[in-house]
Amino acid sequence: MDNQLLLAKAQQIYHYMMTAPESDWQRNMYNWDWKPGVGLIAAVKYGQATGSPKVRDYLWRWMRDNRHKAAELRVINSTAPFAALTELLREQPDAEAGWMELAQEHGRWLMEEAPRTSQGGFEHTVTEGIDFPEQMWADTLVVGGLFLARLASLTGDRAMAEEAVRQVEIHLRLLQDEATGVLFHGYDGQRGDHMSAARWGRANAWVAFGVPEIVREVRGLAEAPAEVCRRYTKLLEGLLRFQTPNGMWHTVLDRDDFYLETSAAAGIGYGMLLALKHGMAADAALRAKLEEAVRKAAQAVLIHVDVYGAVHGVSGGTPVMPTVEAYNEVKITPTPYGQALALLLASELLTEGNGGGR
Repeated sequence: MDNQLLLAKAQQIYHYMMTAPESDWQRNMYNWDWKPGVGLIAAVKYGQATGSPKVRDYLWRWMRDNRHKAAELRVINSTAPFAALTELLREQPDAEAGWMELAQEHGRWLMEEAPRTSQGGFEHTVTEGIDFPEQMWADTLVVGGLFLARLASLTGDRAMAEEAVRQVEIHLRLLQDEATGVLFHGYDGQRGDHMSAARWGRANAWVAFGVPEIVREVRGLAEAPAEVCRRYTKLLEGLLRFQTPNGMWHTVLDRDDFYLETSAAAGIGYGMLLALKHGMAADAALRAKLEEAVRKAAQAVLIHVDVYGAVHGVSGGTPVMPTVEAYNEVKITPTPYGQALALLLASELLTEGNGGGR
């Protein structure tokens, strides 16, 4: 893929995401919550790929402007911005005096107080004041587990690193469909089932890139057990089977009568890139299939980016729906996480094209 075209697309995606007006509730980037948080994680990646000091300046300004919101409500979903903060601290250690204490405080909350299911997974807690007792959702692995892994890497905290790996193992074990290898959206510990049992595309995208991100972060502090590697390989193989000829995935993977969904394609493609990069796909035949799948996914995602940088074909915020059919009724709209997943994929492709990265 041409690097100049890719860079231009990434710039458009980033600009559209970061210039969203606060009055636009769907695209609002000014809450200390998961939607802006995923956007910030992607912006950090974009800044690293391009070396732009303007991106770093924006991110620090966002942190300063919104810091007062960080402790208003401690839930899993409000953890996501901290995953961006840890990367900023890694790059700029002289900022630690003012920010490290905030990050470590939230890390202690995750380790000691954050609600967990009876199986030990982070319970899905949200800023909207709605309770999902004993429920674990796939996206929790990124919005909660990634920060824990990054903070462990930054501080050398082995217990924290081991907990991040434990969350990976729990999410894969409880969410994976043994028949297909892909994941269900959520798990209800009280009922012992997967609720509507939807093999939702974006749920699989979160875990597809969350696992290699977390495993990479904690290397040297905690090792992923063989079970994690086996299950993750099974997930990749399942995702390969469900990819459509045009490079996309359906919003529910095994429902080819449902609409194709861009954020799933971006997140899954990004995850496959990381699996290749970080040694989580050792088999040569699997690697070849992943490389081709990434190529097709990247082309498909970029087609859905308009001249303003808006990423189209993204399903709106989606809780675990009451039925599988309800997933096909979720409205499509540009969102911070849709922008972010496309930006993560484009930024990693830029990094690969420039010959490296952290």
